[in-house]
Amino acid sequence: MAIIGYHVSHEQVTPRAGLEAAQYAEEAGFGALMCSDHLAPWSERQGESGYAWSWLGAALQSTSSTVGVVTAPGQRYHPVMTAQAIATLGSMYPGRFWAALGSGEALNEHVTGDRWPAKAERDRRLLECVEVMRALLRGEEVSHRGAVTVDRARLWTLPEQPPLLFGAAVSAATARVVGGWADGLITIEQEPDVLREVITAFREGGGEGKPVSLQIHLSWDPDEERALRVAHEQWSTNVFSTHLAWNLELVEQFDDAARFVRPDDVRGSVFVSSDLGRHAAHLHELLELGAERLYLHHVGKETEQAPFIDAFAASVLPQLTRT
Repeated sequence: MAIIGYHVSHEQVTPRAGLEAAQYAEEAGFGALMCSDHLAPWSERQGESGYAWSWLGAALQSTSSTVGVVTAPGQRYHPVMTAQAIATLGSMYPGRFWAALGSGEALNEHVTGDRWPAKAERDRRLLECVEVMRALLRGEEVSHRGAVTVDRARLWTLPEQPPLLFGAAVSAATARVVGGWADGLITIEQEPDVLREVITAFREGGGEGKPVSLQIHLSWDPDEERALRVAHEQWSTNVFSTHLAWNLELVEQFDDAARFVRPDDVRGSVFVSSDLGRHAAHLHELLELGAERLYLHHVGKETEQAPFIDAFAASVLPQLTRT
């Protein structure tokens, strides 16, 4: 049976509002929760960026769902500290917490003052971080010299079962590598043919039988024009290719790059419709591509989250959870 989850975007809502929305989504029938982990938003208009790891503890304590985060060890976060955070949440909330590991974005990582590596170098660094973190979560003492440095690290508080470590991937090439080390894949919605290639590559790379999760950006409002206006206002800075988006360092640069993005241009990154039936049909098509879990991100601000949750709980979730 498909699991339809709710995504909290820390870049768009305050931590308190995000927590209230997560609780409300669970009560309404969403079957899982996840959140982002940024230091900065992609736009001045988004305007928030609370600390995910503080929020995760509160979310796990105040809900009964599984809760996950997409995070990037290696630069802003030392892998030992990320492993300790994962182990602590796994110990407190057995079987309910997961983390997806990615190679990061300059927007968040440049603050260390270290050089922002090229993608191939970031991917190698991530693999080193994964090896370090898995060893620590097994209770081993770890020393390591490479893209990251670790000196005789050990975790003293360990969960009975290490939390699942998923891999975050957008391209088929990255997904193939992720299949070799991750407990599952999380990716974002793309064109069906591209998304099918990403899922296939993950499975061929070693991910056969492992779960595939998909994050979907969408905008709904009873008024189609308003749904598009919200998507354009909030997500016009998120329509760029990864080659640009991963390498811009400042919020102002994203806003400058988005000056000429037209409202209809956003439709390529956000599924926009006032028709709940269209949303249900679209999400059903994504499930048929092979994803077991869909995490829905309504790209509106906090005042728009409750109406979205109400509408989808009443008219969309019942159609999908039967799939």
